[in-house]
Amino acid sequence: MSAPRLSALVVAHDEEAQLDDCLATLAFADEIVVVLDRCADCSRDIAARHGARLIEGAWEIEGPRRHAGLDACSGDWILEVDADERVTPELAAEIRAAIATARPGYFLIPYDNYIGARLVRHGWGASWGVSATARLFSRGAKRWGDQRIHPSVVLDGERRWLKARMIHYVDRDISDMIRRLDRYTSARARDLRESGARESLANNVRRLFSRFLKCYVGRKGYREGGYGFLIALFAGLYPLISYLKATLEDE
Repeated sequence: MSAPRLSALVVAHDEEAQLDDCLATLAFADEIVVVLDRCADCSRDIAARHGARLIEGAWEIEGPRRHAGLDACSGDWILEVDADERVTPELAAEIRAAIATARPGYFLIPYDNYIGARLVRHGWGASWGVSATARLFSRGAKRWGDQRIHPSVVLDGERRWLKARMIHYVDRDISDMIRRLDRYTSARARDLRESGARESLANNVRRLFSRFLKCYVGRKGYREGGYGFLIALFAGLYPLISYLKATLEDE
């Protein structure tokens, strides 16, 4: 029996600063598929140099953008990697070993998240970063929802974990964290306007404190000093600012 084929999928929008390093870590895959969403930089040339299969277009919603790439993948297993993520040699070897005998389903991959050069392991969550997520899955085992930001995910099959970590360069600095909060809340506000599902101001104020405590205390963000405080603060502010943008601003 031949070994299962592995497709590596990257979705990019003007990622020339990150894409080359990302794709270099995916050479172990049987194919690389890159979805280029409204790219106006050199992302296309970079992806072509790595021999990637290119899917070009314009997608406003995350789910259809992801599924355009998933549909183009020919592998039995798919590894989703964002441009700001890196697959280490240890993770690559574990992925190959895991899919060699695995039944259909998915694997959760733990993350090492960096802010600049600082490794920050604690505090992530509540829509503000992840400590692990399902990025390796058999064909058809993962489906994305239609939200603009943090789309829902449906997973089928057996759930397992890998041990090696994905490297994730989340933000360059505090200013980058603030810009990401602005982007995320604007996208979430658009989802709220379209769905009409908005909680009250009072509920979102309460969520600020509950989400802060979840990240800072429950997820041990306090171990990271000031960065842990900022992660918890932004996690708490995310739904509140999204609500205010949806309520007070026009499209």
